[in-house]
Amino acid sequence: MKFPESWLRSFVDPKMPTQELARVLTMGGLDVESVEPVAPAFDKVVVGQVLQAAKHPNADRLTLCKVDVGGDTTLAIVCGAPNVVAGMKAPVAMLGARLPGMEIRQAKVRGVESSGMLCSAKDLGLSQDHSGLLVLPAEAPLGADVRRVLDLDDQLITLKLTPNRGDCLSLRGIAREVAILTATPLTVPAVAPAKAALDEKRRILLQDPAACPRYCGRVIRAVDVKARTPDWMVRRLERCGMRSISAIVDITNFVMLELGQPLHAFDNRAIEGDVVVRRARKGERLRLLNGQEIELTPDVLLIADTEKPLALGGIMGGEASAVSGSTAEVFLEAAWFNPSAVAGRARRFALSSDAAFRFERGVDFAATSEAIERATQLIFDVCGGAAGPISEAAAALPQRNPVRLRPSRASKIIGVQFSDEQIAGLLKRLQLPHARSGSEFTVTPPSYRFDLEIEEDMVEEIARLHGYDNIPTRPPRAALAVLAVPEGRRTLSELRRILVDREYFEVVNFSFVEAQWESDFCGNAEPIALENPIAAQLDVMRSSLAGSLVANLRFNLARKVDRVRVFEVARCFSRRSGEEDPRDPARALAGYHQPLRIGGLACGPAA
Repeated sequence: MKFPESWLRSFVDPKMPTQELARVLTMGGLDVESVEPVAPAFDKVVVGQVLQAAKHPNADRLTLCKVDVGGDTTLAIVCGAPNVVAGMKAPVAMLGARLPGMEIRQAKVRGVESSGMLCSAKDLGLSQDHSGLLVLPAEAPLGADVRRVLDLDDQLITLKLTPNRGDCLSLRGIAREVAILTATPLTVPAVAPAKAALDEKRRILLQDPAACPRYCGRVIRAVDVKARTPDWMVRRLERCGMRSISAIVDITNFVMLELGQPLHAFDNRAIEGDVVVRRARKGERLRLLNGQEIELTPDVLLIADTEKPLALGGIMGGEASAVSGSTAEVFLEAAWFNPSAVAGRARRFALSSDAAFRFERGVDFAATSEAIERATQLIFDVCGGAAGPISEAAAALPQRNPVRLRPSRASKIIGVQFSDEQIAGLLKRLQLPHARSGSEFTVTPPSYRFDLEIEEDMVEEIARLHGYDNIPTRPPRAALAVLAVPEGRRTLSELRRILVDREYFEVVNFSFVEAQWESDFCGNAEPIALENPIAAQLDVMRSSLAGSLVANLRFNLARKVDRVRVFEVARCFSRRSGEEDPRDPARALAGYHQPLRIGGLACGPAA
């Protein structure tokens, strides 16, 4: 998750520098992978307006420009950019300006004095685009510092989030954590319900309520899809790693980044009848937004109308119902999809989407209506329009089961003594609703925290807020003694050393292999199949190391390696029949056997 620090500080602004904020996030369990400036250092670059653009007398590809930089200052600058025209505003590096890799000085260009430089995005180190000048907004004040106009004195923070913290895949989620960790007030943009100016609404049918127990939608008419996305929104999207597409799409992406709820906008005229959430029928096909046409299977969830599929639920929209330049009315969607209904489907079709990434990890099922209202608010501001009421279909939403928390248990696990009052204070800071009964607490996880299910999860929250660096380090009280190994027994480490001493290389292969290998090398006609293989050909679990070792041999022989010595120590997988001993270390799952095997292969001359 990458985001600009300024956006985070618009929600919560702890009085600490960037590096200290990064440390607090990391120690709070949100690992900060990198902190880097939005733009490299440069100075004396201001907003200028090209007053005149005339052909250079001595060069066909150069232009003589008269540039106003505010006040009474007008500069003569020679420019080679193909997009320079009179009236445009662009960055002007004044004499003495230091840009990445250069300093601007007075110079003669093909016999004509040039008193500065009109800059491209590449000249300023903002991107690799050097196709033309960086065009600045028409409202940018002349002579103003470009760093301030483009908000370049900012930092990009990248978090390496674990899969259980899907609630932090939004600025609000991260800001909520910062507010908790630093005891700083949280400010969230107010979202007022839009006044319905239309009576139009679409009926929503949930044919698979377990996969999609909540679906909200709204018709918005008379939108200007050609409206320009505000510069501030484009900057925030780009700094989060997204490109600007169109105002409507940009707004849905912006709300997803802000609140964590993926949205989708359909061209309302492309929808026939009701909106239906159902499983795909065998043989149905759908062309997606990326131009890819896929054949659907019955385990795939669809958003459809009464006639045809419209989108892959929680993954990607369809091309036929996409917002285009001719769209005049949209149907705005916000839904909650069960993670199990989305997981693995995107990978199966070789798709990658921000929506699927979030739904697989869990999205706040209480935020769907709020997200639609926020998007409606922004659409009105940017594109205009008139909205109908929100249509909603809801079934049984997930229940957040209360979790017991004992202060004595927390103290024992963490190694720090906590009183009941301290635990109550920490739970309040964590914004976790709780009830106290004697020396125990009953905590109800909020709708956005899918990772809080058992007492140990709550203990982790207590330790996180208390501060891992505040937990004292103590050596073990018990003495450790290594048991003697029987003389006739060889450990795996010794076996590895013996083989390496004999010029064998250890290999580590995937436990998933091609089904054909199992048939060819093991005579296994019914291997254990994978439901969601990481690659189409790696679709079964191996019952022998032979196929993998032969593949290693083939790889080396194809590269003219004439002497191959390899071995592998790994588990193999087979179905178990008969009675099972629950104490068997090779029994990890009922009905399956996972013995540890060692295998080797030698090919070529002995020495």
